[in-house]
Amino acid sequence: MNMTEVESFMAEGLRGTLRHDVDMSRHTSWRAGGRAERVYQPADLADLALFMRGLPAGEPMYAVGLGSNLLVRDGGLRGTVLLLHAALNELRFEDGLIYVQAGISGAKLARFAALQNLSGAEFFAGIPGTLGGMLAMNGGCYGSETWQVVARVQTISRGGEVRERMPQDYDIGYRHVALREGAEEWFVGAWLRLAQGDGETARMEIKSLLAKRIASQPLNLPNAGSVFRNPPGDHAARLIEQCGLKGRCIGGAQVSPKHANFIVNTGGAKAADIEQLINEVQATVRQQTGIELHPEVRIIGEAK
Repeated sequence: MNMTEVESFMAEGLRGTLRHDVDMSRHTSWRAGGRAERVYQPADLADLALFMRGLPAGEPMYAVGLGSNLLVRDGGLRGTVLLLHAALNELRFEDGLIYVQAGISGAKLARFAALQNLSGAEFFAGIPGTLGGMLAMNGGCYGSETWQVVARVQTISRGGEVRERMPQDYDIGYRHVALREGAEEWFVGAWLRLAQGDGETARMEIKSLLAKRIASQPLNLPNAGSVFRNPPGDHAARLIEQCGLKGRCIGGAQVSPKHANFIVNTGGAKAADIEQLINEVQATVRQQTGIELHPEVRIIGEAK
């Protein structure tokens, strides 16, 4: 999409904000990475649909919420990044379900459910991301996963068509979600079914989970949450620590001394430092234990 096309397109009623050559380190929780060719922040779901209807067929596109669980390589991104956190922010109780759009954070969702005297959403407070990412990877913590409470989802296609889908339309597993028919769609919302409960009990559980996070995770430094999935019957953090990798540094990237499944930016880390450290941890654990660790983190963009 060249500048002439963009200017023409923006004149057709779009209400969002389009920017060029944007530093993606400001939009990822690792605070590292290259620049995006274009970034569009829609005004709302209708505006997002209008924008997507005007995108050229071959335009690369990326949807970003809080930028947790995401590493943008130092060479940056060609195409368009959609910033959804401040845009898709509707949250309401309707017909016995919670409707929540993809830009809502886990903590905000957990608190809202507690206000409705519903239980089962407390674990969302422990996930440092937005619902869109949680739906895309079946995010979870403390024994609970996102799709356990999903009644149906709302998606958008590359052509801007908004539709609803049921859980049975997807192949769902541990940190894995794939549309069975293989169409290219992005999550923009969901309806969650939660049990009736006591709001005060839910708030106390949220408080307890947050205290557990603070005590066990290096939240004082930029990070992307857990870097690797837990292998069956084991924990990635235990394996990484067993291999003597706690505190291992490459440039400004470090395997956290507090939690071995976290890589932190101690200051000035490049995306290449983080990716190299991820690869080194994988290789060392494979060599010493025979177990292959699979990253939860999505790595996109071009090397510099």
